[in-house]
Amino acid sequence: MAIQVGEKLPSAKLKAVTSEGQRDATTGELFGSGKSVLFAVPGAFTPLCSAQHLPGFIEKAGELRAKGVNAIYCLSVNDGFVMEAWARDRGAGDAVTLLADGSGEFTRALGLELDGTSFGMGMRSQRYAAVIEDGTVTHLAVEKPMKFEVSSAQAILDRL
Repeated sequence: MAIQVGEKLPSAKLKAVTSEGQRDATTGELFGSGKSVLFAVPGAFTPLCSAQHLPGFIEKAGELRAKGVNAIYCLSVNDGFVMEAWARDRGAGDAVTLLADGSGEFTRALGLELDGTSFGMGMRSQRYAAVIEDGTVTHLAVEKPMKFEVSSAQAILDRL
């Protein structure tokens, strides 16, 4: 079952990718205090994720921060090197921190995995966006398959 509003994020280790490179990080360190936005994509460099999802959050980062968001994170079940290359390619800079969930451990703990084996991607994450305050999910918007309606930067801005 997927994580629900009102629940704490599970503990996990991820690779955090910033303009300075990648480093190990825990979910407690990343989401433990303040208000954060976490959005997840099925894969780095995939068409919709690269053309709309990540760029939308990069573009709207200032507006999100003006509404009290301390940090914006983009998660994918990819390795840190892929996420680092994608951050450079898309110009994420310091607007969005990319998170690599290489083994999918965190994604499985959230109950938001996507079986992409039929289209050659293996286990990935569903597309979603969440608002997290002091480690607790206060809003969760999971997309229906093949949709991009509720997890965009604008949709999250409208909820804040």
